Amino acid sequence: MTPEVALNNGVSVPRLGFGVFQVPPADTAKVVQTALETGYRSIDTAMIYRNEAGVGDAIKASGLPREELFVTTKLWNSDQGYDSALRAFDKSMTKLGLDYLDLYLIHWPAPKRGAYVDSWRAFEKLYADGRVRAIGVSNFHIPHLRRLFDETGIVPAVNQVELHPNLAQLELRTFHAEHRIVTEAWSPLAQGALLADRAITGLSAKYGKSPAQIVLRWHLQSGNVVIPKSVTPSRIRENFEVFDFELAPDDLAVIDELDNGGRTGPDPDRLEA
Repeated sequence: MTPEVALNNGVSVPRLGFGVFQVPPADTAKVVQTALETGYRSIDTAMIYRNEAGVGDAIKASGLPREELFVTTKLWNSDQGYDSALRAFDKSMTKLGLDYLDLYLIHWPAPKRGAYVDSWRAFEKLYADGRVRAIGVSNFHIPHLRRLFDETGIVPAVNQVELHPNLAQLELRTFHAEHRIVTEAWSPLAQGALLADRAITGLSAKYGKSPAQIVLRWHLQSGNVVIPKSVTPSRIRENFEVFDFELAPDDLAVIDELDNGGRTGPDPDRLEA
């Protein structure tokens, strides 16, 4: 069973999940089926990925009890606002074919000033109505989070951000810990850019593990929830095989030193707070 971490409302989320960003809609059901057969129980999708229906098809075909799964989807920028967020949630649930959602995230603190605050109030209603077990955000930085604290009633359970050894997000992670927000990493392998790094390949040889497994293990030991993505069955399985070894403190420090602020995606700090 995948280790879990408790969110600030007591709901537990697997420490290792499976992401479907950039997985073609036509391939999604097959890819997610492979992930579920491998042992993943947390699946992360989004309206903008256009593959929620494929995720729902895979869940239905798996025959797994609903309570064993943790499903996340996200509200896209163009749907932000109170009423539009509620409508978007209904659309996502129809595509997923689910009666309830485990985690709903605001995808970005955008597109116009204040919209994410109104969206968050809609999220609070969905949570109060029992339609979602936990609510959170994605790509929010400290000013965005502080605004939610000041203007709404519920602290996000999760903030999903770009995070990998080249972009360790130490200040943000410290802030999360202070406010009991779980840090979830997207692009955990820096879209593959880290896998040829000499420090990573050296540790790969030392531990007899792939470079991807070394980086994913760093995430887990750093306290992050992590959602790698692959469409290749062998890599889907490889990314799951990270619970049978542990990196020594000195080796964790070697990876920590790779932090150089390098991003693979856009910077939310450039958006309006």
